[in-house]
Parts: sequence; C-alpha cells; structure tokens
Amino acid sequence: MSKEVSLFLGLVMGFVFVGVAFAAATAKFEELFQPSWALDHFIHEGDLLKLKLDNYSGAGFVSKSKYMFGKVTVQLKLVEGDSAGTVTAFYMSSEGPNHNEFDFEFLGNTTGEPYSVQTNVYVNGVGNREQRLNLWFDPTKDFHSYSFFWNQRQVIFLVDETPIRVHTNMEHRGIPFPKDQAMGVYSSIWNADDWATQGGRVKTNWSHAPFIATYKAFEINACECPIVSSKSVENLKRCSSNEKKYWWDEPNLGVLSLHQSHQLMWVRAKHMVYDYCADTARFPVMPAECVHHSHHKLVLKN
Repeated sequence: MSKEVSLFLGLVMGFVFVGVAFAAATAKFEELFQPSWALDHFIHEGDLLKLKLDNYSGAGFVSKSKYMFGKVTVQLKLVEGDSAGTVTAFYMSSEGPNHNEFDFEFLGNTTGEPYSVQTNVYVNGVGNREQRLNLWFDPTKDFHSYSFFWNQRQVIFLVDETPIRVHTNMEHRGIPFPKDQAMGVYSSIWNADDWATQGGRVKTNWSHAPFIATYKAFEINACECPIVSSKSVENLKRCSSNEKKYWWDEPNLGVLSLHQSHQLMWVRAKHMVYDYCADTARFPVMPAECVHHSHHKLVLKN
C-alpha cells in the first residue's frame, strides 16, 4: 500500500470514528434524562419529546448522570413559523462559578428568515466566546443531529456530523482547556426577546404560542462519572486512557481529518455571520486562543 493511500485512509477513518463507528445506540428520554423544570410543559408522543414555551413558562431537562469525554447527540426539530424571541438550547455544563460549558443556542426568527445557531465555550467560568452562523437548511422542517465530541485534545461542535466549530487544547501556550470537570447534558426552551432576534429589536409574538421544540434519538457515548464526586482528579483518571482504552482517545481523533477541515472551512466561509475573534470593538486585544488557533484563520479556497 502506498504512503499516499495509507494517509488517505487514515484521514477518512478519523472522520468515520467520530461520526459512525463509535455511535451509541439511541435511548429513550427517560433512560438518560429527567425534567428539570416546568413538567407540565413536556409532551410525550411515542418516541418524540416536545418542549413547550408559552407566556407562562418555558421548559428544560437535564441528564441523570455527568460525563467527561466522549460524544453526546440529540436529534432536534426547531420551532416552526414565527419563532422570533425564542431560544432553544442544547448544552453541556459543569457546576459552580468556575464551571465549564459548551453551548448550542438556536435563535428564533420571523417567518422566512434564517434560523441562527450561536455557540459558546466557557472555561473556568469565563465565556464570551460566541460564534454565530446561519444554518444551511431549514431546521424546522425535519430532524437534524447536533453533537458535542470532547476529548483531552479538542471539543468539536457538529451539525449532521459536519464540524461547525473546534476548540483546541492549547495548554502548552498557557490557555486553559476544559478537561477536569464532569458535565451534565441539558436542553431548554425559553423566551429571550431582549436579545435573541435581531439584537432584541423583534419581540416574541405570543399570539403564535405555544412554541414547540421536538426531540428524539438521544445518544450519549461518554465516560459516566459519579454524580456525587467533586474530585476532578479522580474523574480525570477514571475517564482517561491511562486507566483503560477509550475510543475518544484514539490518536487520529486528536485533530480534524482532512475532510472535516474542509467542511469547517466551508461552514466558516459560507455561513458564519459572527466570530468573537474578529470583533475588535469587544476585544481590542485579540483573545489568546484566537491568535494561536488555526481554525480562526481558515479561508475557503476556490
């Protein structure tokens, strides 16, 4: 086998490992999650879960366990029609003032306008790392998958297995990386018309309520941590391949494959509408991770 063919196969397998080979079997909602608020705004229809937002309340749920490293996926169909002012969130978070967090926030819009997804990363309680893009499909017409892949080298945000954001471990440059706190998995829908749509200029039209977000096919293929454990060193030891071999620690999952890199370039060039790294009004001095992060410098080549 030639060196070129071997390299190609290795790159392809890097993509397959994240997207297919280690996918967990889908589970029912109650096997992995529980309501966290507004139980009366939950609607169960067979394998579907619907969360309802009206002018009384939104709703949210949380995983029964906490996790470190692996992959978490949900299939989601967003609010149809005039969803302005609403936010549907899917995120992972630890607890406390110095928490870590990975966010998908789906920002509603007026009918006919594109749905935006805002992502954010908190490390040791510090966020302000927003990126925003317009999705390349209508997320209200069918289900699409949204995933976090997380290991000690990178965090990847995926939409239908396409990477839309990568947060790379740059601890060697003195930049903290979220690798020492177990995280719960959460989702919710709520009213955020003070900022969500066109900077808060468009408000929620309650005559269109209730607003419904629909979920199915919950997947968590990750290292489960004791919910009561607060000793991060123990969890890190438990969930790293020093103790046993975990699939997310495969060497080829430390960076994007060539195919994934091209996908990310396409997303950033064609669909990104805001990147905190380019916001010199907010950050006159570019954040350190932006200076060193190669994915903030990608340019789509013709």
